[in-house]
Amino acid sequence: MDALYPRLLVEDFDTAVRFWTAALRDLLETEPVKVLPEAGYANWDLGGQAALTLFSRAALARTIGTEALPAHAPAQDAAMLVLRVDDVDVATGKLAAHGADVLAEPQDRPAWGPNLRTAHLRTPDGCLVELQSY
Repeated sequence: MDALYPRLLVEDFDTAVRFWTAALRDLLETEPVKVLPEAGYANWDLGGQAALTLFSRAALARTIGTEALPAHAPAQDAAMLVLRVDDVDVATGKLAAHGADVLAEPQDRPAWGPNLRTAHLRTPDGCLVELQSY
């Protein structure tokens, strides 16, 4: 199970996919597991564990309600921590109780993946976190 993994939020999805596909092929001899241009999503695994995920900044901005901000505004994130949890609703409540702001309430995201449920929060120090279960 992938407990957590890095996700880069990229401005130019196609360029980022080309770069990371070549770079990770050379560095780690791994190929993308999935590349979904229409969703702005790609991921690579290493040894059965998530190694890197790319996600379109524009797609995430729509998800968390910051799409009206300029692309390079401080609130337009460039990275986030993704935590796989057993229950997104319960985990959202726990992080909110510790002071995290809920940006996108727990919800099913079938367009992102089968049985995927997510929530997006911002920690008190400003880090973007996605909770997910599938």
